[in-house]
Amino acid sequence: MTRFCSTAVQLKSAAVALVLFTNISDAVASADLEEVIVTATLRPEHGAQRSVTIFDQALINARSAQHLEDLLSAAPNVSSASGASRGRFIQIRGVGERSQFVEPVNASVAMLLDGIDLTGLGAAATTWDIQKIEILRGPQGTLLGANALAGLISLNSAPANTKQLKFALGVENNGGSRLAAASGGSLNSTTSARLAIEQYRTDGAMTNTYLSRNDTQGKNEVTLRGGLAWQGIGQTVEANWHFFDIDNGYDAFSLDNTRKTLSDEPGRDTLRSHAGRLKWSVPGDVNLSAQLSVAQTDTEYAYDEDWAYVGIAPTLEYSSYDTYLRDRDMQSLEVRGDSDHQDWRWTVGGYLKHERETLTRRYTYLANEFDSGLTVDTGAIFGQFDLNLSTNVTAYLGGRLEQRKADYADNAGVDSNLTNNLWSGRIGVQWAPSDQQNLYLSISRGVRAGGPNSALLSSLPTLQARIASPATELGQFEEESLINTEVGWRWQSANRTLQSALTLFSMERQDQQVKQSLNLSREDGSTQFIEYTDNAAKGHNRGVEWQSAWTPSPELQLAASVGYLRARFDRYLTATGEDLSGRAQPQAPEWMGSIRVKWNFADYWSAGAEITAMDSYFFSDRHSVRSPARQIANAHIDWTWNSWRVSLWGRNLFDETYYTRGFGSFGNDPRKGYVLEPYYQFGEPRIYGITLNYER
Repeated sequence: MTRFCSTAVQLKSAAVALVLFTNISDAVASADLEEVIVTATLRPEHGAQRSVTIFDQALINARSAQHLEDLLSAAPNVSSASGASRGRFIQIRGVGERSQFVEPVNASVAMLLDGIDLTGLGAAATTWDIQKIEILRGPQGTLLGANALAGLISLNSAPANTKQLKFALGVENNGGSRLAAASGGSLNSTTSARLAIEQYRTDGAMTNTYLSRNDTQGKNEVTLRGGLAWQGIGQTVEANWHFFDIDNGYDAFSLDNTRKTLSDEPGRDTLRSHAGRLKWSVPGDVNLSAQLSVAQTDTEYAYDEDWAYVGIAPTLEYSSYDTYLRDRDMQSLEVRGDSDHQDWRWTVGGYLKHERETLTRRYTYLANEFDSGLTVDTGAIFGQFDLNLSTNVTAYLGGRLEQRKADYADNAGVDSNLTNNLWSGRIGVQWAPSDQQNLYLSISRGVRAGGPNSALLSSLPTLQARIASPATELGQFEEESLINTEVGWRWQSANRTLQSALTLFSMERQDQQVKQSLNLSREDGSTQFIEYTDNAAKGHNRGVEWQSAWTPSPELQLAASVGYLRARFDRYLTATGEDLSGRAQPQAPEWMGSIRVKWNFADYWSAGAEITAMDSYFFSDRHSVRSPARQIANAHIDWTWNSWRVSLWGRNLFDETYYTRGFGSFGNDPRKGYVLEPYYQFGEPRIYGITLNYER
């Protein structure tokens, strides 16, 4: 902890120094920073009214990032939880899910890929031929409704008209390899096309000593993207298609809390998905656009529940395997119109979405398969109005009215039909005293729909005597709402070599949705736990986010970020009678920060280094197990000649031990009589490799 505090103080000092340095302004006029345009909003100019982090191709290359999880530490107040082969559960400002088993999930953090809603499918966030990733913090209900309570992540692939041929060939430790290619450009005067493909493989960093295998936590991921664009007279048509074949192992937990596992039936974490969109745009006095999106996804999530082999402790042991097979189909249609006038602008739109999700659970302790089906139909109207109060002051008002109908049924007799009428919105004022500065004040409201606790309801006969309040009271959880007040300031020097963005926010949560579980002892002494969602009365999440970039010369680039977060339950009495009022919320580190530098130190040669830091945090509401503070060092050195680049890179160079998931409410080791103890999923160890890139 002392080590982290020292690092946090250093990061804070660096942040203060750079903020103060922004007042020096035009010290060095050498190399302009690239202008950043946010596309995940109703209009590009609305990006200046939010706290935003953008990952560009340079950062993806510097970290040799294969997946979104390899990048998140560069964004203040953004983290992820694993419990799978990838960190697919994302939290923004301490708000977000940490797992999914039987229950359907109404996510708090939305994820879009070229505008296609892939929320909840974090395994699909691979980065090959992704041009830009945008992270919008705070409720984005006007943009996407009930799936964006905490924020939104938008991945944007390279446009079809990108005139670029590139390929990458790489190897890394732990048996890792990467082969990728992409090409695009004009087919004729009106049509462009692009195709990208990648295969990534690694054995992973776990060794199964019982099976004498080192690939049970391995990854085998295939990404294929296609794009087509047609520019006609007065209209544009864009089409995108994405295919993912993620075939990963899942053998992450060890009874000994090491990277050596004992499971006799290693798990799987797979995703196979087709996703596409067709977008039509017509510019004019009123700009019109319509986007039709579809996605079909099949996933398998399975694990060896006992984390051991038959015979490890014959008098006490149990053996079970749990499999979740999910099929999800999604179709959506969004229509927008917008218009600019001398002193005011407007944007309005309509949205329809149909989702169908089916689940089959195969579990050792179930006599028969568990089957469930969920259908969600959503309809919404949304818009924003911007009014120029003066030459440099703009007021804005946006909102979304949404009706969400959810029909759930399973073969355990649970049948639930819920209709939520939800509203979200934002109001604020923006002041731009010069081309170099922009300040805004906004108040926004986000929502998250309620639903049934299906796993709990289907288990009522065994639960009635085991909890402090009647189980029927926990059969359904209520809608959560959140009010976010935010003040932001962006500044850049006159010569565009120095940029700074500072945000202060306060989020007040009402009927806060939290994950809880009931731990039941089986006859063999092992523990069964059933997850459910509960509502805490109130909570708050408050903090600061700061980001800066400085290019003092064409040879040197610097960047830094700091996030501070105080997330607490104001009032929360759990169903089992525990009072968590005043306790820190889970997955909400108080401090995060990063500092990175890139230096072109000689002809053809450049190097970069980065340090990221994160404070300790609770893994869950259900226990007091914490993730330790961490400091991670990354670096790369590149040799570039014409269109060729060879990169030698490494992540977590000092092999820092950290965890991405933790349990602390049960014992699972029969050798110790199932004594209660913590269990951890390890984060990425030292990873290093070399990659040959070609781009022209």
